[in-house]
Amino acid sequence: MLGSVSPDTDRAAEVPARVEATEPLDLLLRDLRSSRDGLSTREAQRRLIHAGPNTLRRRGTRQWPRQLVRQFTHPLALLLWAAAALAFSVGIEAVAIAILSVIALNAVFAFVQERHAEHAVEALAAFIPLHATVVRDGSRRSVDTADLVPGDVLIVSEGDKISADARLLDGTVDVDMSALTGESVPVHRSAGPVDSTVPLLQATDVIFSGTACTQGEAAAVVFATGMRTELGRIAALSERVRTEESPLEHQVRRVAWLIAAISVLLGAAFIPLAIFGAGLPFLDSVIFAVGLLVGNVPEGLLPVITLALAIGVRQLAARGAVVKRLSAVETLGSTDVICTDKTGTLTENRMRVITVATTSGDIDPFASAEAAEPVRRAARAMALCNNAHPSPTGELTGDATDIAVLAAAAALDPAAIGSAASDGHRLRQFAFDSVRKRMSTLDDAHGVHTVHVKGAPETVVPLCTAEVARDGTSRPLTERRRADILATVDARARDGYRMLAVADRPLPTGRPGPATPAAAEADLTLLAVVSIVDPPRREVPGAVARCRTAGIRIIVITGDHGATAAAVARQVGIVHGTPAIVTGPELDAMSEDRLDELLAGADEVIFARSSPEAKLRIADALRETGHVVAMTGDGANDAPALRRADIGIAMGRSGTDVAREASTMVLTDDDFATIAAAVESGRRVYDNIRKFIFYIFAHATPEVLPFLVFALSGGAVPVPLTVPLLLTFDVGTETLPALALGRERAEPGIMHRPPRPRGEPVIRRRMLLRAWLFLGLLCAVLALAGFFAVLLSAGWHPGDPTGPGTALHHAYRQAVTMLFVGMVAGQIGTAFAARTERASLRSIGVCSNPMLLWGIGFELVLAAAVVYVPPLQDVLGAAALAPWMIAFVVLFPFIVWGCDEVYRWVLRRRVPESSVPEPVPVPESSSVPESSSVPEPGA
Repeated sequence: MLGSVSPDTDRAAEVPARVEATEPLDLLLRDLRSSRDGLSTREAQRRLIHAGPNTLRRRGTRQWPRQLVRQFTHPLALLLWAAAALAFSVGIEAVAIAILSVIALNAVFAFVQERHAEHAVEALAAFIPLHATVVRDGSRRSVDTADLVPGDVLIVSEGDKISADARLLDGTVDVDMSALTGESVPVHRSAGPVDSTVPLLQATDVIFSGTACTQGEAAAVVFATGMRTELGRIAALSERVRTEESPLEHQVRRVAWLIAAISVLLGAAFIPLAIFGAGLPFLDSVIFAVGLLVGNVPEGLLPVITLALAIGVRQLAARGAVVKRLSAVETLGSTDVICTDKTGTLTENRMRVITVATTSGDIDPFASAEAAEPVRRAARAMALCNNAHPSPTGELTGDATDIAVLAAAAALDPAAIGSAASDGHRLRQFAFDSVRKRMSTLDDAHGVHTVHVKGAPETVVPLCTAEVARDGTSRPLTERRRADILATVDARARDGYRMLAVADRPLPTGRPGPATPAAAEADLTLLAVVSIVDPPRREVPGAVARCRTAGIRIIVITGDHGATAAAVARQVGIVHGTPAIVTGPELDAMSEDRLDELLAGADEVIFARSSPEAKLRIADALRETGHVVAMTGDGANDAPALRRADIGIAMGRSGTDVAREASTMVLTDDDFATIAAAVESGRRVYDNIRKFIFYIFAHATPEVLPFLVFALSGGAVPVPLTVPLLLTFDVGTETLPALALGRERAEPGIMHRPPRPRGEPVIRRRMLLRAWLFLGLLCAVLALAGFFAVLLSAGWHPGDPTGPGTALHHAYRQAVTMLFVGMVAGQIGTAFAARTERASLRSIGVCSNPMLLWGIGFELVLAAAVVYVPPLQDVLGAAALAPWMIAFVVLFPFIVWGCDEVYRWVLRRRVPESSVPEPVPVPESSSVPESSSVPEPGA
């Protein structure tokens, strides 16, 4: 027996780590030291020690304690730690405890998000079944798939998941390889000679771990297990791809350090000013500097950012997009390239027959019309040469193409389906394979044996010597007529149709049926040419138009044929001219510079027949040139690219667990339109984060300027603001309005702006000027005006004592309280001004953010409590204000908001929006274009 060895030798267990899977079968069995009778149990156990279990393992996993510690040492967390320490140092324990609570909540929340986000390799393991049937000790037996070893003879039957890479020994099977290739149409695999020049995944006698047998039975010898399989290779590739920091995470880190630097510099600068300028004792100067530092630390920054992102996550979930990492919401807003699949994302993933072209003309199978004889004959062939069948519920099950053809046959002639079920008896089937590109059946109906054939027109039409005429008889198929039919087929294929030819061949009575496909598929009579389409989703053209208007480029990367992808892309508006179609082999041969040039150019491009490495390479190339990339995918082969892209988007319905786990967002409806909605939501979230940062920056000036007035006056002006009141303003009155700004609706025209560059900072010069030197300075001047108005009305002059026991002490406490109330009033005006960056407040609605109104109500109540509740007055050093003082500050919010409204009006007139691409007209319908009919003779 070829390749058999003694089971007692260690050498038998030492199977090569890698063999040439497509070498001649006898050589493969020799290299595997196996035979067609399989292994013995003892031999398999020894090989298991050397080869290891048939499982996918995860490497380089980060330990959870390290993940948790990292959440407490993030720059913003460190800044909050410093704020808490400073609050403790000045005796404000309640504020310190609140800050520590913020640190803990944010750390735990972020930690839980990370722990749930990355489990791609564990999901890959779900593709491997728990048990497999093998030949051991000369008989079939069921073993755990983890115990499979190279050299085992694996038995594969219909419905089985394949648990290792194997070479067929005998039998034929249809295999669903969508998990590896992304193509949903099952492929035919059979034992026999193999072309060793084709890629391994295209070898016609090799089956792979993680795929499924949809039809047939075969025996195969295992040549790779575990991480050495194609599925294991994808797992290893996915593990090597590391998720990088999102644009938001990078920007927040920069903002944190900027705020920390500003706070430390201001605090350090105040000490010498207070000592040498105001003549304060060193200890008092340090206390005031500490207060200044605490006032500048944005304790609400992390909660507001988390809330804004969480709101975006919740809204996207309601729209059909589940986001697994909060920062991904913002990343969507900066996306400028979307790499999308075709099937299931742009299309409905539902095959449908559009026309059946016969000599009677082009027939819409679902239009109500009496079928002519040629149509009935074609319908019968379509029903008999078909492996789809009704389920117990009445729905058709089977291959998508067979389902579409059978449904069309039933619509054309219901009697054909009934006849096929009652008296159509299949005698033999010659299954479809990728070489012949057709399938045929030998059927017995009413005692007449007939061969029925369906397949690619370029392979079926040349085998036809006749065609059915209008009256149902046969007539010769001339060369001119054959050329006209094939030319029309080519034209329809370029329009995105999948074309099938249907033919038959009645056999003489009494003769034995053909034994080979070649004998059966000869002297055929052409019955019809069938046009099939996977219709584009109705909502996709509108979503594509919105993306193009927003300056987002869409690139189709598909495992399908390039012409079909181009046609679908043209129908939904992704391409408008003739795109450059790059196949997988062409991309493999392309240099990095050429790929960069292709992606950087303005030409439309489609990548077809793409491999996992190709998708990963495209994502890398786009990211290297500064693009923010969103990548869709549904198969296990997409996992590395999904992890590498800035946003990996998996299909929730048609996608594999591997793709869903490797992605950062899952589309529960598999709809491209949801991606467009997610991009809009991401832009809104980013805008709201900038609004919040602007809001807290605007309060830095009114918090700092009073201390500078005190220091620069040399002590002639008393300290306008106490540390307790500053902390009350910073933590108490500011937080809720800031949180409310995280819930703002999108500004008008948000999807008419171009995507922001990857490196664009969240804080820009114009924002700082508007916050610090415009609104902040305005608020500070108004608040100080109230402070001096109270002091001067009490008869104060610069240098007069205002300490406890002096005649002006009560007036001083009123003035400090007036400054606090003035800052709160200015804060209200700033909150309304921060709601838009360019648009008028009326355009978004004054009352369109109820949470902001509640937040403002809360800060008014808190301010009133500080002013008029005696216990709070004593703790914070405040005093009750007279009615005229309240009337003095009532107009402050309107002044602040009104000045900013004028500024934005001038900005809209003088600085127009950045230019964006012209809106793309939305097609009226997503239906496929009209196709020309198959010409009649003489046409």
